[in-house]
Amino acid sequence: MSQTCQIRTPARFHLPGLFEFTEFYKAFLPLWREHREYFRADCEIASIYGAPGDCLWGGGRVGCGQDDAHEVAALMREYGLSARLTFSNSLLRSEHLADERCNALCALFEHNGGAKNGVIVHSELLLDYLRRRYPGFCFISSTTKTLTRWEELAAELEREEFACVVPDFRLNKQLSRLYALPQAQKDKVEFLCNECCSFSCADRKACYESVSRLALGEEGEAHICRAPGASEGYLFSRAMKNPGFIDPEEIRTIYQPMGFSNFKLEGRGLGSALLLEFLLYYLVRPEYRLTVREKLYLSSSLDLF
Repeated sequence: MSQTCQIRTPARFHLPGLFEFTEFYKAFLPLWREHREYFRADCEIASIYGAPGDCLWGGGRVGCGQDDAHEVAALMREYGLSARLTFSNSLLRSEHLADERCNALCALFEHNGGAKNGVIVHSELLLDYLRRRYPGFCFISSTTKTLTRWEELAAELEREEFACVVPDFRLNKQLSRLYALPQAQKDKVEFLCNECCSFSCADRKACYESVSRLALGEEGEAHICRAPGASEGYLFSRAMKNPGFIDPEEIRTIYQPMGFSNFKLEGRGLGSALLLEFLLYYLVRPEYRLTVREKLYLSSSLDLF
């Protein structure tokens, strides 16, 4: 595999916690806007994604976001960022489409300032409904589909209805195949960089379906992860050892030169202290990491723990 050494576009990061970390982003985004010297020159914040904890259409992670939707929308407008609603429930039925809470959120965010907002979706039923009812959104194919086979990813990238597709993290290092994609499809690939789930996990789909049932309030056997180290929860140090992990240097020297520009960080349910560590690692220049950490730790309006 050969590759050009020229970086085509900035790395566009998609960050977690749209409804979970509003107070954190109120403190972080002014630093991003006013002190760009703190941050890597070749990256930008493209979107923030998430869903309130009481969303029927929610999926991926057990929802815990409680921040006011109008306040969230105003913050996204202020900074010109795309808001992405994580509506990746995989078990929706036709009767769920009329949910007032989720439709109200779509009405609020469909046209909310200059940036084009989006919906991260799994269900084909929901995708068809949203395309008809809220055509102002762009749509992102959710990683909860667990597209682990290359043929599945290739077919998903062909679909015109999706602006981006988030592959299963186990395809992140299929570099020869990724390199061979046409540029239009490279522009659609959104890599999940910091997944901590076991690379050999065979139960990822069952885990996501369990979360979907919880969102719907339906009974069912709760999924218990039996992967090594699961009882410890998310550990960034363990995620870094995952074969699918993508670090900032790989983004700069491998993925950007190949023509890829979209990179997603997980972390909706992990707390603002860990979110800060992700942002320091991926966005902040090493010589300014302590400066940014101190400014946020000393913020009178922010409780990181």
